[in-house]
Amino acid sequence: MLGVTALSTKVMSDGEETEGFQLMGVTVKYPTTKSFFKEKPKKKKNNKQIDSIVNSIETIVADIEGDTSDVDEEEVIDTTVQKVKVPDFTKIDTSKIQRIAYPENKAEFIAKLREQIKKPHSRIIHYGDSQLEGDRISAYIRNRLQGIYGGGGPGFIPIKQVYHQLSANVTCSDNWLRYAAFDPTQKRFNHKKYGVYTSLSRFTVPLQVPIDSVDIDTFPIVDATINVGYSKRAYANFRKFNTVTLHYGRNLTPTSLKVFNNDSLIKQDSLKLDTLYHAYTVKLKEAPTNLRFEFGSKISPDFYGLTLDAPTGVTLDNVAMRGASGTVFKKLSDTNFGSMVKQLSPDVFIFQYGGNTVPYLKDSLGVNNYSRYVLSNVNWVRRKAPEATILFIGPSDMTTSKDGIFYTYELLPYLNAKLKATCLQNNIAYWDMFGAMGGDNSMEHWVDQGLAGTDYTHFTPKGTKIISELFFIALYLDLSEKPVQTDEMKVQSNEQETF
Repeated sequence: MLGVTALSTKVMSDGEETEGFQLMGVTVKYPTTKSFFKEKPKKKKNNKQIDSIVNSIETIVADIEGDTSDVDEEEVIDTTVQKVKVPDFTKIDTSKIQRIAYPENKAEFIAKLREQIKKPHSRIIHYGDSQLEGDRISAYIRNRLQGIYGGGGPGFIPIKQVYHQLSANVTCSDNWLRYAAFDPTQKRFNHKKYGVYTSLSRFTVPLQVPIDSVDIDTFPIVDATINVGYSKRAYANFRKFNTVTLHYGRNLTPTSLKVFNNDSLIKQDSLKLDTLYHAYTVKLKEAPTNLRFEFGSKISPDFYGLTLDAPTGVTLDNVAMRGASGTVFKKLSDTNFGSMVKQLSPDVFIFQYGGNTVPYLKDSLGVNNYSRYVLSNVNWVRRKAPEATILFIGPSDMTTSKDGIFYTYELLPYLNAKLKATCLQNNIAYWDMFGAMGGDNSMEHWVDQGLAGTDYTHFTPKGTKIISELFFIALYLDLSEKPVQTDEMKVQSNEQETF
């Protein structure tokens, strides 16, 4: 093995210089003798502070949910009668919490955000990448907000699901298909009508030709179903919905609808026949265990999903976009998106992006261009709901390895700083998840502690709750009517008294 190092030299592989040798036209990576004996650099990182914060957050999470640290997430049947609503700040040094950064009008911004969340009915839409799949992060934050400010239900649930989620039982017949504006493997529809939730479901394959060029009479009627019920595995708050809304559009042929609750027919109707967006709402006395929608049509309308809401309190929609970087919004239909925003009337948008672009950034120019592009997409959404408040959650730490050593991606800290500066300059609040984790080279420690997966990108179920509670506490500290006195404030107060 040592002798092989003598064959190794500097070679080019995929446009980058590395150590190894060429064998039959193939680059074999292997250390040179010099680097083999060279002592590997060791990253010096003091993790005591982050460990202290994590340990105290674990205590709060346990108070809220009970100890589920040894239980697989999919096996957890949450019995959440929420033990704790307001965080117990005697168990945590809040001066070490990564706080939310605000634009210059901080007091005005927070006052408006507080007012919006405390409205009789407040809707928050949380957009993000694969960190949100399965209602991860969003579910925890939703539950915490509903526990304090009221509300119920999981909000948005897609009809055709591509990832497992526990927040509600929504199943559909096998003939449903899913199309997402952010899915690079699918060609986008020319009509660009994917709705606020950026995806749609259909029970027939879309026509590839204009509808007036085919003989509709020759088409058979296709049946399809959707079943909706609350989940016993969900947080107790999520089981408190009684308003189920079906969001649809582009209904090109007559579509019949029957709605059954526990096999009893409660509604029989037809969907509106046009190309516009519409919402069909079913109100019940209590959360359903088996609500069934039955459809019949020759050509399926586009269905943008379901919202399962309580009549009052906080609703938080989870919109997970695998592989997305927050740059799809400007590619959507302006009128379709705007009509749905008007119906949903969201008060707050949370955007959580940046991670998917990190591995592909080559230089500071790429960071600057990405930051501007994301801002232009956020502003596109903001123009549809100009009164909504916007928060941005930056990327987590992400590591790559070289010669067996894990390092934070070189441009990630700059990206984080640039996104923060861009947001604050444009009246968008920013939460630094990278800093909350401990900053540079913190991901490796989170993996070692079982808080993140071995892809060094995504959080484990336990880590998801920790990072979610860190964000929630930062938010709650600002939303409190009477500002919580942090340890740092107490020290300052004592110093003033001394004088």
